[in-house]
Amino acid sequence: MTLLAEQLLNGLQYGVTLFLLAAGLTLVFGIMGLINLAHGSLYMVGAFVAARTQAGSGSFLMAVGAGMAVAAFVGMLMEVTILRRLYFRDHLDQVLATFGLILFFNEAMAMLFGRQPMMAAIPDFLSGSVTFIPGVPYPIYRLAIIAVGAAVAAILYGLIVHTRIGMLVRAGATHRDMVRALGVRIGVLYTLVFGLGALLAGLAGAMVGPLLSVQVGMGDRILISTFVVIVIGGLGSIRGALAGAMLVGMVDTLARAYLPALLKLVMAASDADGFGAGLSSMASMMLMAVVLIIRPRGLFPGHG
Repeated sequence: MTLLAEQLLNGLQYGVTLFLLAAGLTLVFGIMGLINLAHGSLYMVGAFVAARTQAGSGSFLMAVGAGMAVAAFVGMLMEVTILRRLYFRDHLDQVLATFGLILFFNEAMAMLFGRQPMMAAIPDFLSGSVTFIPGVPYPIYRLAIIAVGAAVAAILYGLIVHTRIGMLVRAGATHRDMVRALGVRIGVLYTLVFGLGALLAGLAGAMVGPLLSVQVGMGDRILISTFVVIVIGGLGSIRGALAGAMLVGMVDTLARAYLPALLKLVMAASDADGFGAGLSSMASMMLMAVVLIIRPRGLFPGHG
């Protein structure tokens, strides 16, 4: 039970990280109709900037703020100069253009920071562990990530559902010409939405820096899981992004922790390790297939 509790918390923390990425991407994908494969690159930018800022200043909070700010600025600049031209283009054009941006950002980060992986330090005020489940000491820093994700989820839901800006965003997604006729500058609104998504990606990158090595291409690996989250949750839905992220986080973590051991009950240990690792990596994909069979538009389709 101790191991299970720890893995559940790990799954929750991983799910929160996916949510921070998926929340911004689902707004861009669901509201603007843009397939942005370069979203993971903004996560990488946030991680690199935060790690370098922390190494230079010694301040974790300054590092997180810098990672978020630079990722938001880069995202808005990317939207204004390149992506804005793709909104009415075919999805294949969007895929090709944003894939090109992935290559550009990977090389840019290698030129600016080098190809050697970097490791950010866990700040002193978040170091150590706490035991709130008997027999399960858990790192304070991972709990802090969970808390940040919960706060972001509440803020985003309130912003999209209960504010005038959220109303304009939702209206612009379905009645763009009507909103423009009422005097709303859709282009500015979309740039701000894209900047918000980039900021959240930068926040995710800055927060995971002390847990994972910060390296070129790190955004590419997590992007697939982020798209799985969006498909499971439903396009354009913050609730869906949260639900999908929690499901994927839990399924992926528990599969990696328990599948190899379970397979050893029915096959040789060497075969079980290899087969279990491969099957674990497919667990989130199989979850997505099951969800789409039951609910083809995802769990919470829409813009709420």
